[in-house]
Order: sequence, then C-alpha cells, then structure tokens
Amino acid sequence: MRHPTDGVLRRLVDEPVGVADADREHVAACPVCLTSLASARADAAAVGAALRSDSLADPVTDIDVDAAWARLTAAQSRSTAVRAPARRRRWGAALRRPAVAALGFAVVVTGAGVAAANDWLPIFATEEIEPIAISTDLDLSAVPDLTDYGTLEVTGAEEPAPVADEAAAEELTGLDAPEVATLPDGVSGQPQYMAIGEVAATFTFSAERAEQAAAEAGEELPPVPPGLDGAQVRLTAGPGLAAVWAGDSGVPALVVARAVAPAAFASGADFEQLRDYLLSLPGLPEEVAAQLRSFSPDASTLPLPVPAEYATSTPTEVDGEDATLLASRDGFLAAVVWVEDGVVTAVAGSLSEGEVLSIASGLR
Repeated sequence: MRHPTDGVLRRLVDEPVGVADADREHVAACPVCLTSLASARADAAAVGAALRSDSLADPVTDIDVDAAWARLTAAQSRSTAVRAPARRRRWGAALRRPAVAALGFAVVVTGAGVAAANDWLPIFATEEIEPIAISTDLDLSAVPDLTDYGTLEVTGAEEPAPVADEAAAEELTGLDAPEVATLPDGVSGQPQYMAIGEVAATFTFSAERAEQAAAEAGEELPPVPPGLDGAQVRLTAGPGLAAVWAGDSGVPALVVARAVAPAAFASGADFEQLRDYLLSLPGLPEEVAAQLRSFSPDASTLPLPVPAEYATSTPTEVDGEDATLLASRDGFLAAVVWVEDGVVTAVAGSLSEGEVLSIASGLR
C-alpha cells in the first residue's frame, strides 16, 4: 500500500474521523508517515498560534487579518531560520565525506542536456551502474560541497529504520522483498528488515553564494553563464528495503537490498550548461572530472565511486542483466549490484564473490 497523501495526513489532524480506516492503520504502523504526521501537527499548531490573539474579544469573529498575517509570516521566518541551518549542517557534512560527495556530485553532473521549461523535466533515470575507480591518494574532501554553491533542500528519512517483518517492509515501500533461496554457510536465522521512504534533494544554484564561497576560499570562480542563477536539479531515490542477517564480527553476514533507482529532474536552465559549469568549479580533482565527462549522454548510467586501493570492480551478469561485482582486496567483503526495470538490487556481506553471485542468481 502506498503512503497516504499530504492531504490525508492533514485531515488526520483536522478531521480524523473523516479518514479511511485503511489509511489510519497504515499511518499508525509507518515510521515515515508518523514523522510526516508530526510535522503536519506542528505546522497546524504554529499557524493556529500565529492567527490567534488573546487580545481579541471574540477570537472566532473579531479577527485582525493584517495583524494575524504579520504574526504568521514572522513565525514562518523564525521556523525557517531555525531549521534550515541544521539541515544544511547535516547534509553538508554528509556531502563532505569522500564517497558520498563523489556519488552525489556525480549524479548531478551525468544527466543528458535538455532545455528545462517552467516545470521539472526528466534528465536522468538509472538503467545501469558503472564503477569509477578512484585513488585514495586523491583529495576527495576537495570535491565541491554543493551547499557552498546554492541551497540544498532534503526531504524524507535520512536513514533506514527497522520494521516488524517482511510484510511491513513491503507495505511501507510498495516493493517486493527479494527472497533468498538458500542461505550460504555461516549465515542462519531470520533477518532484520529495514525500510526507508523516498528521499528527495533539490539543489538550487546561487551565483551570489558561489561567488562568496570562492572568495572565502581565495579562489576565482568561473564566470556564471547568463540564466544559470536559480537553476534547479532535483534528485530522488527510494523507497527501499533490506533484509539483514547479523554477523559475529559486527559486519552484517548478508544484506539483500532493493530500492527504486535514483532519478533526476531539472528546472530553470539548460541542464547541460549547469552540468558543465559544475564540472568547472575549483577543487574538483581532474581525474574525477575526466571520468564523469566520459559517460555517454544517454542519461541512464549512475557512477559508483570505488576506492581502487581497497576494492575491485568487475562487470558480470545476474539473470541476464548487466551487473557490477565488487570485492574488498582482503577478501573479507563482496557485493553485486544491478538495475532492472528502474529498481536497484544489491547482495552484499562478509562472503566470497561466488557466494554473493549465487545468492543473487537464486533470488525469488
């Protein structure tokens, strides 16, 4: 079952008896919807407080609309000022981590060039994954943090959450949980199921912020092309679920995961122009930029950064689908990942390459 709409969640706040039982039961058991419901309640309380005035003789009929509007907009400004920096700190920190930064930046810059009109236009839909071998000698901390060049608004849960069982994971995500036909030696028992809703990130380029960031870093910003200021890219991924079998070493013995593949949309500018400009920003290692430029403009290949000193990547197949086999050089970890019909599936764990491939081929 899909998540109830925002309108249904708001009705749970204002008129709960008017919400269907099926929706009420879903929300009660869904961590993502409960979070959204709490946000709806907080918004309702804030609006109510801003519109209400104790000085009115009759708060219902004697309403000073101008004063109420002033209180409401002031409350919204304070709320945004409090929430936005925390969000930027969380995601700014995440984007500064080498692997996350490289992957996030890669998704933004590897779409096809299309002319965006006044609405979101699709520019990227994952059909395959291709590894990028990256040397750990590179200073990937220098990969530009997108929040230095605009605003980044993220919605959705940041981490997967445990759910009761397979059925709960499927209901939360709308995906079929992959079933392992035969567990490998050393893996036993029932898995813990995890789930996460859709996560979306909208990046809005700001010429002013980019110039400020460059000045603070003592660097020269490339000239901003006309019309690029305010251009937006929206990335979506998920929902997703995973079955996790615990291991003795603290590393999961086996993880089988499935998620809606990342997609991207653009608005406000020619995306190819935005992509090329982001690739020209100071601080991006040339080796990384060169590999990103090498991807074909078919808007379907998701780059996957792989630290060459610690892991290998090999092309393979899973049931006729192109896949990527990853393995740590010490032989302790292995994974295989592939995309089919817009859904990413991965099998990973403290297993051999042959074991993860066998499990992947036997999934039902």
